[in-house]
Amino acid sequence: WDWNWFRGLAAMEASSMLGRPVTIGHFDVKLGRTTTVIADDVQVANPPGFPAGPPFATIGHLAVQINVMDYIHNRAIVIPEIDVERPVVEAVQTPTGETNWNISTGSSSGSSASSNPGPQIGDLRIVDGHAHVVVPKLRTDFALGVATREAQAGQESQIVVDARGTYAAQPITGRLVGGALLSLRDAAKPYPIDLQAANGPTRISLAGTVQDPLKFEGADIKLQFSGPDMALLYPLTGIPIPQTPPFRIAGNLDYDHVHNTIKFEHFTGVVGKSDLAGDIDITPGRERPMVEANLASRSVELADLGGFIGSTPGQKSTPNQTPQQRAEVARAEASPKLIPDTPINLPKLQAADIKLHYRGEHIQGRSVPLDNLVVYLEIIDGNIKLAPLNFGIGRGSIASNIDFTNRDKVLHEKANIDFRQVDLGRIMQATHMFGGAGVIGGSATIDTTGNSLAAMLANGNGELKLYMGAGGDLSALLIDLSGFEFGNSLLSAIGVPNRATIRCMISDFVLNHGVVHTQVLALDTSEADVHGTGDIDLRNETLNYQIRTQATHFSIGSLPAPIAITGTLKSPSIRPDLAALGARGGIAAGLGVLFPPLALLPTIQLGVGENKDCARLLR
Repeated sequence: WDWNWFRGLAAMEASSMLGRPVTIGHFDVKLGRTTTVIADDVQVANPPGFPAGPPFATIGHLAVQINVMDYIHNRAIVIPEIDVERPVVEAVQTPTGETNWNISTGSSSGSSASSNPGPQIGDLRIVDGHAHVVVPKLRTDFALGVATREAQAGQESQIVVDARGTYAAQPITGRLVGGALLSLRDAAKPYPIDLQAANGPTRISLAGTVQDPLKFEGADIKLQFSGPDMALLYPLTGIPIPQTPPFRIAGNLDYDHVHNTIKFEHFTGVVGKSDLAGDIDITPGRERPMVEANLASRSVELADLGGFIGSTPGQKSTPNQTPQQRAEVARAEASPKLIPDTPINLPKLQAADIKLHYRGEHIQGRSVPLDNLVVYLEIIDGNIKLAPLNFGIGRGSIASNIDFTNRDKVLHEKANIDFRQVDLGRIMQATHMFGGAGVIGGSATIDTTGNSLAAMLANGNGELKLYMGAGGDLSALLIDLSGFEFGNSLLSAIGVPNRATIRCMISDFVLNHGVVHTQVLALDTSEADVHGTGDIDLRNETLNYQIRTQATHFSIGSLPAPIAITGTLKSPSIRPDLAALGARGGIAAGLGVLFPPLALLPTIQLGVGENKDCARLLR
């Protein structure tokens, strides 16, 4: 009897089930209570119409054991063991996007629909297995080595997969060690998983057990990521993340089978100098995956979040930076430009829908007058909403609602900003030179288009109105310096007088196609009246501004000359208007050491108030 007589029939059955030609070089059956079906030199072709090339799969030797008695008595298909020798898989995607790995499992010639459970597979033994994966769209080309380890003393058999090649144009290496397939159906014994991989500079570790690996339920798995930049996780996770400084995070990985949600829970770690903790849920299977994240930092360095506005994240002192990152930070700090001009990647925005809630409890930085941060971010179908984006400043806050609408691949942005009881003392505290007290209120709006922060500000239209009524005070040194009152400045520097009482602060700025025009900028104090005029051109980041001060009392050494603020936003030039000084310009130039604090004046550009002092000032 020659079982090869049935070789063609077996190949035809396999071809019908897989939807592609299957050939068998040799076919044999060893009958018994446990029957063994053997197929040698098996070849599975590519799907019809697929470009010519190596076949999808070849197997040197395949032996499948079938428990005949279980089928006779219980109609159950039990496969105690599968032996596979020298399997080779070529999983290929063409440049046009066609793939050869989609198997259409059609009905075989003698099969019919059934609700019976699938086969129970026991042990799997693989010898010298190989796979080659090519995905041009992902810039991916890697090879896998697959084999099983026989059970040894104190250890069960294992499956081992080694990877080497490129993934997302980055070198990838890795090793996965899993339990034997026999343990997949043992509900009383968790299935062990240990994955260690490196994709470029990113390191991934996955270790633990799964109670039901076929459904990925009952997971007790620790997932760790580390690397120089979270943006590099996009090919691995499908979540678009802006550039970040070096990071290290670890948490628990689980799967909610009911809601089809991957859960990365209770993770903790660091990003640059900031700590980070929270939970992330990813629901795939939609047109775009839905990502819901609840994140928090006890201490956050604002520079670490620079990637979210298109600037280079991190600082020179950020730990674990790569040489390339240090060079990028140095270039950003040396650049004459202050406003980031990196375009937002619109295709990435449409890769996933995101709902992110983030709270930074304490903002680091001695010279940053911000205390905390709360943001709720939504990205739905490529449209962005920040509602709210709030910064705490002392007892007050700057509260924003911002919408970015994607219109024909250009973002249209509208923002409303409220200044609520902003603490002037907290702002002055950040200068480390001056004091002050009082609260600032007001509002701002902007309506613009552009795909970068620089483009949005250059195209913007809007307004800014701020006010501060009577009751506050401000270091008299700052007021005196604004008018070059040399004598009073020296006295103020040693604390006499210590403060100037604020009667009114008002400002009204208009943004017109990227240029900020001053309608009103006035500060009325017990020491002086200060007025500002001029423009700020956000298109080229230049200043053309003038501050004039009129002392409210006689002071020896007063130099009643206006201050000219010119240059760029990043490197302003603040000096007396020499033409106005005339012959006294030489004296004023000698006081240049006192001028740098005047760069703080934009911090106290003020708005419209409602009291008699403000009414007088307006008149």
